[in-house]
Amino acid sequence: MTQDNGSLRVHREGRVGWIEYNRPPRNAFNWEMLGAIRPAVEKHLEDPQVRVLVFASAVEKYFSVGADVTLLADFDSVAAAHWIDLCHEIVSVLRDSSKPLLAAIHGTAVGGGLEIVLHCDVRFASPDARLGQPEINIGFLPPVGATQAYVRLMSRPRALRFLYDGALVSASDALQLGIVDEVVHDPRQAAAEYATKLSLKSAAALAAIRRSVTKGADLPFEEGLAIERREAVRLASTFDYREGTRAFVEKRRPHFT
Repeated sequence: MTQDNGSLRVHREGRVGWIEYNRPPRNAFNWEMLGAIRPAVEKHLEDPQVRVLVFASAVEKYFSVGADVTLLADFDSVAAAHWIDLCHEIVSVLRDSSKPLLAAIHGTAVGGGLEIVLHCDVRFASPDARLGQPEINIGFLPPVGATQAYVRLMSRPRALRFLYDGALVSASDALQLGIVDEVVHDPRQAAAEYATKLSLKSAAALAAIRRSVTKGADLPFEEGLAIERREAVRLASTFDYREGTRAFVEKRRPHFT
């Protein structure tokens, strides 16, 4: 079933939950569109039939141009604080996700629309994609956790240079910078195929790996090890672990819950 609220298309294909930007002509974010992101993510996270989430765009030639600048032009500090709080709520729910998050990027991908998918696990981009953070050019910064995401995806000097410049880069350059993980002719198909592969794996193990890596990356090494230990001990008592090990010994495909 597809839910279309005028700015997003939210639907499930098999075990894969899709969230597609859908505000023609360029997927410029307004209050409604920004406010729809978190409920859409939570809808898929709460659905036991969804194993993997994919962000994409239903608009030709545009992934997203970010926030509608005519809206931003009327901001004062109160409106800005409210907007940024909504942005950071999205970041929190994405970082806390127990399910893998993927992105299929095509065309122009800038501003907040791109920033949201920086918090995904794997990003596929088409060769014609152009990506960037032009906020510096309007005297602003990218507020959807991007300052923190880029410094973790790149080195500190590269992140600063990228945000200082505010220029758009090609998909191949974005690959070199670590903004995307793979450049493919059809990013939607690539994301769907990879999501389907992940959906056949143990959901408990995927969640444990995601928590260990995402939470542990920001901690001292020993504290990260403690998270890894806690997750491994928890997995050892699950059906999936018993099924996985038995299937390996019996030389058959495991059937995870």
